[in-house]
Amino acid sequence: MHRDVSIDLRPDGPLDGRIVRLEPIDERHREGLREAAEQEPQIHRFTNLYSLGFDRWFDVALESESEIPFVVHVDGRPVGSTRYLNIEPFHRRAEIGWTWLERGQWGTGANIEAKLLLLENAFERAGLMRVEFKTDARNLRVRGALLGIGGTFEGIFRKHMVLPDSIRDSAWYAIVDDDWPRVKSMLEQKVERHAG
Repeated sequence: MHRDVSIDLRPDGPLDGRIVRLEPIDERHREGLREAAEQEPQIHRFTNLYSLGFDRWFDVALESESEIPFVVHVDGRPVGSTRYLNIEPFHRRAEIGWTWLERGQWGTGANIEAKLLLLENAFERAGLMRVEFKTDARNLRVRGALLGIGGTFEGIFRKHMVLPDSIRDSAWYAIVDDDWPRVKSMLEQKVERHAG
């Protein structure tokens, strides 16, 4: 039996933290985000920006009806992007992904707080019971980061995706609502260390 269930992951406005501000993507973000994206193109090797090119990637994000893309701002400047995708209202789950930050923001707490804000919105406002993450199994930096934000490794989907230059195995991680109080506390402590 299929029931019509809806969840609303779109926040009423920006998600504000101490380090970052997440704003739903808008045309006014194009040039600032392009500048951030084009600083070091190699950081996009494991994202769809790598295969699409910036303008096509931006247009797809802007026009998407099934995903909710955000621009990550630090000190009022666009420094990256992240989004909700694979939203499954009936099963009360969604994925956070296609996240990238310019290299200067690595290790600053920006990614940690962006995930905290998105997870808080997902679990506490939208009532999800599961948030998923996946990355190229070869992307050891991101895999470590997903463990560092409290994600539980759930396995490898072999030959999961075709990339322009290879076949991708995807590593899957998740945080469920039972984990959320512990994960939230841990993420808040990490943000405090970076922002304090």
